[in-house]
Amino acid sequence: MKREDSVHIGVMFSQTGWTAVTERSMLAATTFAIDEINQTGGINGRELVPVYRDPAGVPAAYQAMAADLLSDGKIKVILGCYTSSQRKAVLNVLERAAGLLCYPAQYEGFEYSENIIYFGAVPNQNSVFLAQYLLKHHAPRIYIVGSDYVWPRESGRIMGDLIRSGGGEVLGERYLSDTASPAEFDSLIKDILRCAPEIIFNNFVGQSNLDFYRAYKGHGLDASRAMVCSLTTSEADIQEIGTAATEGHITAATYFASQTNPANIAMLARYEAAMGEPPAANMCWDAAYTQTHMVAQAMRTGSTDNMDSIRAGILDASFDALQGRISIDPSNLHCHVWPKIGIARSDGQFDIVDQTDAAIRPDPYRTTYSLASEDQDAAIATPEWT
Repeated sequence: MKREDSVHIGVMFSQTGWTAVTERSMLAATTFAIDEINQTGGINGRELVPVYRDPAGVPAAYQAMAADLLSDGKIKVILGCYTSSQRKAVLNVLERAAGLLCYPAQYEGFEYSENIIYFGAVPNQNSVFLAQYLLKHHAPRIYIVGSDYVWPRESGRIMGDLIRSGGGEVLGERYLSDTASPAEFDSLIKDILRCAPEIIFNNFVGQSNLDFYRAYKGHGLDASRAMVCSLTTSEADIQEIGTAATEGHITAATYFASQTNPANIAMLARYEAAMGEPPAANMCWDAAYTQTHMVAQAMRTGSTDNMDSIRAGILDASFDALQGRISIDPSNLHCHVWPKIGIARSDGQFDIVDQTDAAIRPDPYRTTYSLASEDQDAAIATPEWT
């Protein structure tokens, strides 16, 4: 393989800071995918070389590091970011430097940029599926909590609208900063106890997610008293939180490591054989792995140093991801994904209790959410290749 004519790619996931819990798993998947790409010939015989940065979860650091990565023109693609604040911080840098960000996390929608391809779910794909499940199987009285920034607040608003449209009730809604103290979490749990909901819709991320579950358990609460439902609490988070505080609670995700499809089983075995330990596989791990291979696929069929060529190559292709076969919708640059519902087990994995029969088309620009409109939308949800 030609080391002197290598192809460089930016990799920007935090290994330190408040979002490192999840971003470490995305980095592991990206690194493993790059190793696989190089072991199978790289980019038409050229080595794919990652250039790593650790922004420590700070949006301003993501912005500065993205500018640095794109500054000399060798790098055209960055794989990275987790929160919406981080992604929005790099947007203007990408547009000025003609760079492309591949973003592997779920988010609130309402964004379009020719410089970003979105591999995570948007609310019509994960929030709607979760709301339908909750209203079908549980009493629809919920309390909404989360970190205090754009995604949790918008996610909370959407879930509130969905639950109310299905005849449910929102009993309370509170958000805490990423530096919230134990006393603030204690106050939050006491308010939840006062309202006595059946469901807590949890939009905490990173370290705040750990603090919430531990405070919840610390007050003697568990899934038998009031179930916590989340779009972000993954296997990687549970490793940090501990299974005693998470068993029985629900997560909606596009991928769970406990999937029994042959491709997933083979992938987990291949990773463990190569790395000497099983992966902290979760929804973002799957998306990070998938987007890395799709970028390489596009680079092989087009130009490696032209953002428009790489983006066009991604839009023209599909990929057999671990969650199911996916593609990017050319009209909005978001991903067709396969939503699932999992209940956390005592071993830190999930029992998958519901899933869609086909990939769901992304519709990131809805201004209102109502379960009454979902039957109509279902008719256009299935792409031709499923």
